[in-house]
Amino acid sequence: MGGLGVIGAEIRQSWPRMVLNGVLVAALFQLFMLVALIARFQALPNYVTGYDWFGNVIHIIRSTPSLSDMGPIIWEEWLLEVGHMNYDYGAGISEWSLNVIPSRLFVLFILGAMMALCLGLMRGDTCSRTASGSMRAATGLGALLIAMTNATMSWVVCCATPTWVVGLAMLGLGVSSSLALERVGPVFSIFGFALLVAMIFTLAWRRARQTAEPKGALSNA
Repeated sequence: MGGLGVIGAEIRQSWPRMVLNGVLVAALFQLFMLVALIARFQALPNYVTGYDWFGNVIHIIRSTPSLSDMGPIIWEEWLLEVGHMNYDYGAGISEWSLNVIPSRLFVLFILGAMMALCLGLMRGDTCSRTASGSMRAATGLGALLIAMTNATMSWVVCCATPTWVVGLAMLGLGVSSSLALERVGPVFSIFGFALLVAMIFTLAWRRARQTAEPKGALSNA
C-alpha cells in the first residue's frame, strides 16, 4: 500500500474523530481568544451582536457584479461579535471585541481535522524518539501558524477590523510594527498548512514502508 492508500485508509477509519477534533479546535480557539482579551484588558464583555450571515451573503452575491470581489467580501463577513463597549464617549466605542467569522471557523475546522489525521498516522510509528519529536514539533509549529494568523480580535488602538496582529500588539509588540506584519499573515498560514501536509505524507510514507517490510525484519536495519 502506497502513501496515498495509507492516508485514505486512515481517513476512512478515523473520520469521526477528525470531525470531532475539527469542531473542538474551532470552538475552543474562539473561547481561548475571548479569555485572552478579558485577561489582557481586565474587563468582561458587555455586548453581544449577532449578524444575519446568510442574508448578508445572499445580498453580497446579488449586489456584487465581480466574482473576484465577491469571494473576499464573503470571506470577511461576520456572524457574531462579542466585546466591551466604553460609554464614556457619547453613544459608546468598542474598545475590544472578538469577531466570529464563518470562514475562519472553517479554516480552524480543517486545522483540527488535519491534526487528528497526523496524530492517527503517528500511532504505531516505530521511528526514533528524536525523529518522532521533530515530527511533533513540525506539526505543532504548523498548527500554531495557522491558528495565530486566523485570530479575529479587534482593538481600538490597532484598527477597527479584526486581524491576527492584534494578538501581537496585546503581547507587547509595537502597534505600528504589528500592523506592518499584517500582510504576511496569509504567507504564514500557507506555510503552516504546507508543514501539516508534509507531515501527513511523511508519516503515511513511513507507515507504508514499515508495512511492506518482511515480518521479523528490524525496522531500523
